[in-house]
Amino acid sequence: MPEFGDKSFDVVFSNSVIEHVGSYRDQRRMADEVMRVGRRWFVQTPNKRFPLEPHFLLPWFQYLPSGMRAWMVSRFDVGWYKRIPDYAAAKAEVDSIQLLTREKFVSLFPGSKLYVEKLGGLAKSFVAYGGWD
Repeated sequence: MPEFGDKSFDVVFSNSVIEHVGSYRDQRRMADEVMRVGRRWFVQTPNKRFPLEPHFLLPWFQYLPSGMRAWMVSRFDVGWYKRIPDYAAAKAEVDSIQLLTREKFVSLFPGSKLYVEKLGGLAKSFVAYGGWD
């Protein structure tokens, strides 16, 4: 976001976006920009290791091979997603979601604190927050 200078915003908030921006490298670029343009930030993302995949609402869906996930989405309504009949489009959609583990998420926001949201005793999602000291 070159149009914004460093620390242009008092608070930057992002809820379940970072897993949609692309590769880990793209996620790193987003995190760097959040920390650059914000005096404070909090960024939330679902936990990849939570049993229920939050977009497709199927247990352990995130661990199936990409091709199998695309096949399912190209043939059925799955979770929040209506059927995407074109296999290539379905594959692009499932591949566009890159859920993060705790370790990878923390590495994107060095120096930030981590809040872990739990459900049934399991880590459901993570929030990195910084600049509040």
